[in-house]
Amino acid sequence: MARVTEFETINGFPREGIDLANWRTRPYSFWSFRNVVEMVRSARIRSGDGATLPEPVDKPELLSRPVRSDAGPSIHELLTLSETDSFIVSRNGSIVCEWHAPGVDREDPHLVFSISKSITALVAGILEDQGILDPSGPVGMLVPETADSAYADATVQDLLDMRVSLDFDESYLSQEAYARYRRAMSWNPPSSGGKDEGMLSFLCGLQKASHPHGGIHDYLSPNSDMLGIVLERATGERFPDLCSRLLWKPLGASADAFITVDPHGAPRTAGGVSCRPHDLLAIGQMLLNGGTVNGRRIVSQRWIDDMQQNGDEEVWARGTQADFLKTGRYRNNWYQVGGGSNAFLAAGIHGQFLYCDPDTGTVIACTSSQSEPQSDALDQGLLGLFAMLSKEL
Repeated sequence: MARVTEFETINGFPREGIDLANWRTRPYSFWSFRNVVEMVRSARIRSGDGATLPEPVDKPELLSRPVRSDAGPSIHELLTLSETDSFIVSRNGSIVCEWHAPGVDREDPHLVFSISKSITALVAGILEDQGILDPSGPVGMLVPETADSAYADATVQDLLDMRVSLDFDESYLSQEAYARYRRAMSWNPPSSGGKDEGMLSFLCGLQKASHPHGGIHDYLSPNSDMLGIVLERATGERFPDLCSRLLWKPLGASADAFITVDPHGAPRTAGGVSCRPHDLLAIGQMLLNGGTVNGRRIVSQRWIDDMQQNGDEEVWARGTQADFLKTGRYRNNWYQVGGGSNAFLAAGIHGQFLYCDPDTGTVIACTSSQSEPQSDALDQGLLGLFAMLSKEL
């Protein structure tokens, strides 16, 4: 009889039971979201020397508080219900609460899904300030392969604001276009024919929808994968190296990050970044510090002001994500809460959040392995928790 491995004892299933067909589903995702480099080919985003993680801050009295004043679940119960893996809260640069689910090591990197878009946008903003990237320029000038696609005459800013006219359905459980998209990025098993296209080929086959570019807000992940290719073409540098040089090393990140790549090396800048939750927190704190870390500027105040102030509320209200934030806006791949709040955030499916409130100096990093890609109830519960903690800590 085969001996049960330590892996199976800890996780409840054998390592050989996880594959590209099931790695994004529970119970496998609890492990795989922290070990993506074993599932999908990945490139390293180097951190340099790596900062030392701060000592853990255990706050059971905070976690036992009810989420709402009218009782309801405690913070700990909500985190458990939402299948949160790591939850870290800081105020004015100091961590005030850190919690990890049983079985999660605080040093584990975690797949952050579409927070990758916001990280990529920071790199784009740095290049814009350096005069290397023109956000008003057409994608086709930098990526001529897009000549017969929707992207040829879309601007880089259209990519950043999700205002590209694109005939594509962002349905995460779709067995049609989205499954083909995931095969192109190597996130799904290859098709039986073995002739799957790579990321660039897939993107260059996408066509326009009926409306013009620059109009409605239509959240479509291929736009951010195209952004990564645009950044590589504008600089002649691979995105993982670019992100390391311009963001990860200056940030003083505690560990290398990783990004999944397709068979040709194209980066999954729409959703493929894995990093430690503490390094997400550091990104948020850098933005609240006006784009600086230890007096060194990384992102310009001009770009931060643009991100915070120049999203269009009316366009958001008519767009495809209006239910996510009732009074929200979207600019440069970051969400603004709106409705009198100056808070902004990055978010990804399966429960990934980086929430930043400049009014109270609060940053919250939350990584999860939720069973479903998207749950309105869990999203609203967590957003409510973030807003409450931001005001009441």
